[in-house]
Formats: sequence, structure tokens, C-alpha cells
Amino acid sequence: MIRESLSKREAAVQDGFRLRGLGEVSRIEALSDGVIAFAITLLVVSLEVPRTFDELLVTMRGFLAFAITFAMLFHVWFTQFKFFRRYGLNDNFVIWMTALLLFVVLFYVYPLKFVWTLVINSFTGGAPGAVAPDGTPLPPVRREQVPLMMSIFGFGFAAVFAVFALLYHHAYRRRAQLELNELEVFDTREQMQENALMSAVGLLSAGLALGGGPRWVPLSWMTYWLIGPVQFLHGWLMGRRRRRLAPPPGGRAEVEPGVPGDWE
Repeated sequence: MIRESLSKREAAVQDGFRLRGLGEVSRIEALSDGVIAFAITLLVVSLEVPRTFDELLVTMRGFLAFAITFAMLFHVWFTQFKFFRRYGLNDNFVIWMTALLLFVVLFYVYPLKFVWTLVINSFTGGAPGAVAPDGTPLPPVRREQVPLMMSIFGFGFAAVFAVFALLYHHAYRRRAQLELNELEVFDTREQMQENALMSAVGLLSAGLALGGGPRWVPLSWMTYWLIGPVQFLHGWLMGRRRRRLAPPPGGRAEVEPGVPGDWE
């Protein structure tokens, strides 16, 4: 099945990687699209049309938090889309990993929106939170609850990218059946490492929040600033190695399929 799909679409190449999943959209892909679309629907700024301009202004305060969370969910969708297009895998492992990913996304969507709304409101002076029955304003989160909030955010963040790391590891293990050439093996390893690094950042943040308590919460939040430097350094190092394997413009890599190169 894999060889037949490859032979039919061997001319479809994107950035030097032959696309093996250009056939009909599988049922697991269709389910993923629907679930992620539903998750984005849960993020909408307001389910009701504002009746006054003042209500509209209150609604618009949530726009930035919505934009950030939407971008994060879109990144999850695009990462999965790229995986399916590159490898065309629909075996049991991929199906169960996709189910786990969708479970995490649906569980993670409200904590994601809550945390980003809290962050944006802390800078913009937005709505403080809920209101008690006697009219007393309630804080959106108490100080002793912040470590747990950050740990939930961190573990959810880590789980999403851990699933992608496992998916790419699965594709790497099946490199012979997929007939990956040396450049494609390299890209598979690169994506596996990139997602593992993202997962490690989330685990580090959650660990700092749980282990250090409220005093270490700022450090737990600042951990996510590591993403930029870590990804830049990893991309720079891997980019230098990839340029030695990439085919010249308009050409194809002269590499035998299934050869892992110096990765073994």
C-alpha cells in the first residue's frame, strides 16, 4: 500500500520531501479537522451579539487572547496536516496517537484561553473576574492556585508536542517501508527533535511551578521565552547539515532510498 501510494505520487515534492499523503482525505484526518474546528469554536470571543457599543468594547477586550489561542491551535492543525501529507500513514499507532492528540486539544482549550485571557487582562486592565452573589468582585485566580494553573498549562503544552514527537519517531522507524531517502530521514529526525524540545520546555515550566510554588511562578512563565532561542539554535544547526543533503535548485537528491546516512 505504501509503495503503491509512493509510485503514484513520486513527482509530488515539497522542499525536497516527497509527499506520500496526497490521496483522498482519510477518516482520521477528517475527524481531526472537525474536532479542531470545534475547539476553535469554543474559543470565540462571545457567543452573543453585543446589544450596545459598550458591550462590544467589553467583547473586543478578548480579541488578543482569542488571536493567540487561535494561532496556537492552528499551529497544531498545520503540524498534523504536514505529517499526514508527508508520510500518508494511517496505521493503528497513528490513529491512537491522533485520538490522544484530539483528547488533549479538547481538554486543553479552556485552560489555554483562560491563561492567555488572564495575561492579556493583566496588561490591559480588563475585567477582573467573576462576581460573588453579594456583588463582591472575585479574583480570576488566587495566589495559591497559580502554580496549579501553570502546571496544567505546562503539561498540556508538553503533551501536544510529545504526541507529535512520537508520531515522527514512528515515521522514522518505518523509514524503510516508506522508502525515505537520506534527506527525508534527516527531516524526520529534525521534526522529531524539534517537537521533543517544545515538549521539554512545557515539562520544565510545569516542574518549576509545582516544585517551587508561588515564588517560582514568574520563572515558570519565563521558561516559555526559551522557545525562541532553543528553536533558533536547533534550526540553525540542523539547517547547516541539511544544506549538505538538499538537492540543487530544480534537481533531485542523488541518494538511495532507505539509507539512514550517518544517523545510525
